[in-house]
Amino acid sequence: MRLVPIKCVKKNSVLGRNIYSFDGRILLNSGCILTASYLKRIKALKIYSLYIVDDYSSMEVNDVIKPELRQKSIRIIKETFCDIGRVASKHNFETKNYKEYSKKEQIYFDSIDKIADELIEDILSNKNVLLSLVDIKNMDSYTYAHCVNVAVVSLILGISLNIPKIHLKYLCIGALIHDIGKTFIPCDVLQKPSKLTDEEYEIIKSHPKLGYDFISENFNFSSFTKSIVLQHHERFDGLGYPNHLEGEKINYLARIVSIADVYDALTSDRPYKRAMCPNDVLEYLMSNSGTFFDPSIVEVFSKVIIPYPVGTLVSLSNGDIGVVKKTVPNFPLRPIIEVVKSDNKNNVGKVLNLIEKLSIVILNIEYSL
Repeated sequence: MRLVPIKCVKKNSVLGRNIYSFDGRILLNSGCILTASYLKRIKALKIYSLYIVDDYSSMEVNDVIKPELRQKSIRIIKETFCDIGRVASKHNFETKNYKEYSKKEQIYFDSIDKIADELIEDILSNKNVLLSLVDIKNMDSYTYAHCVNVAVVSLILGISLNIPKIHLKYLCIGALIHDIGKTFIPCDVLQKPSKLTDEEYEIIKSHPKLGYDFISENFNFSSFTKSIVLQHHERFDGLGYPNHLEGEKINYLARIVSIADVYDALTSDRPYKRAMCPNDVLEYLMSNSGTFFDPSIVEVFSKVIIPYPVGTLVSLSNGDIGVVKKTVPNFPLRPIIEVVKSDNKNNVGKVLNLIEKLSIVILNIEYSL
């Protein structure tokens, strides 16, 4: 199974993962044949990438959490954010009319608390905490799916960093609601399909403080969770926002969420920008280690992410094209490759261990031959 931009998906390909609606209903089951009419409908849903199964990627790759838990989590985040946004819209997107917020929000947050427990237990029960899948999102559910993905990536990182279980709970809740301040941002700014003006960007940058003020005044969250909401856009070099904190002055859990947030955002399709490949995002994180991001956390992240999952087609610096047959722990950019296309026919079928073949590097991900 491999992720392919929809423009590169050939008619009659086999769908590798279910496609869900924004409310969790299955729109198309894995295993179905992607006819021209199906592909047209998928494009209309503003889904720009699909998992497919073919001769090169017949192996099933399981998500790190159960699909039904992912959809349940997205639904609860959506209901919570939409209800808060509904009330906020009455008051020009201010957070100051706290009395307008009812017990319903506390019920939602209690549900998020329970979802956090379920996510933690599901991931802890999965012995393989390596991250190889990118979630398929349509544009209508992007914000809510993003929050769930950030929580999953943050938990994988937190577990790998040996964070105590109670702190995993704070981490997960903070990641799930890290963008709650965006419910107070006008939709025409938040969903603008083109580049933001400087003024609009300043409005967007207000969301960590808006979210922090809201949960601080209304609900009983831990200081760790509040710090994640407030500080997830701070930068390790002090050039982030809203308070220009630097280094260890940024809460440790917020430093984890900032990496998970950027990873999921950059590997997601947006109306104005196509997703980056996970390998390019990993290289982006590594190149900004010590400036944007905590280098000790990036180092661990580079060992738990799998930028080239089994079944990925890649072009090599020697001119060959190969398929990833096996990933190697702690060496995410050096998998084991089987050559499937080469100008030298004698190379086809050869297996290359890139840890041993140091003169050969992966150049790009290929989507068709």
